[in-house]
Amino acid sequence: MSTAPQLVVHRDKELMAQAAAARLITKIVDAQASRGSASVVLTGGRNGNGLLAALAAAPARDAIDWARLDLWWGDERFLPEGDPERNVTQAREALLDAVPLDPKRVHAMPASDGPHGTDVDAAAAAYAEELAAAAAPENHAPVPAFDILMLGVGPDTHVASLFPELPAVRETERTVVGVHGAPKPPPTRVTLTLPAIRAAREVWLLAAGEDKAEAAEIALAGAGEIQAPAAGAYGRSRTLWLLDRAAASQLPRELYPAASA
Repeated sequence: MSTAPQLVVHRDKELMAQAAAARLITKIVDAQASRGSASVVLTGGRNGNGLLAALAAAPARDAIDWARLDLWWGDERFLPEGDPERNVTQAREALLDAVPLDPKRVHAMPASDGPHGTDVDAAAAAYAEELAAAAAPENHAPVPAFDILMLGVGPDTHVASLFPELPAVRETERTVVGVHGAPKPPPTRVTLTLPAIRAAREVWLLAAGEDKAEAAEIALAGAGEIQAPAAGAYGRSRTLWLLDRAAASQLPRELYPAASA
């Protein structure tokens, strides 16, 4: 069952990143207080990395018990380990190398020079197995009940590496798939599917910049998920769109409160 999206619109992308980082710290601390640990799915791209950099600079980051945090990824570029274009490489530079994470709880997606070689489908299947192994019986799904799953929204409405009309966005059974022929480079990727995304307690969609305005308008206007994958990304208890004014510029004002910062 989808949850109606809530919108928060910030003045600019810098404020959006800072506010989202503060919001994420609070959510992680609350989850750790109530359940002992927290589980977060990271996203790449300029907005995802901007949030991580803001989190690294936030004094309140020390409120998080980093050793009791599981980190997953929504998608990954299927490139060699350490490649600067890989989401995990960028996340390490922005935040992860600066905080005391438990390496065993940092669940990077396989690289193209890893144990599965260049077989992206085998790499995707292995990540699905890792997710299933981390799922608890009460999750009622082959993935953990992520506390927060973050997604950047592309100008074409793609989220993770689920692109409009391509096979991955149509997947209804598997939780992770290999992507062949993505319309933006690199063409080969690993991605969570919509069923895996929807297992999250909260899904946050990040969009900043004028180039995201049309995508936000399409996804929030009731488009179908095959044509607009962002429209199919929602959480079990909350779906939150975090935008700056430029990305919200084509939305009808009644969609978001006047009090948005």
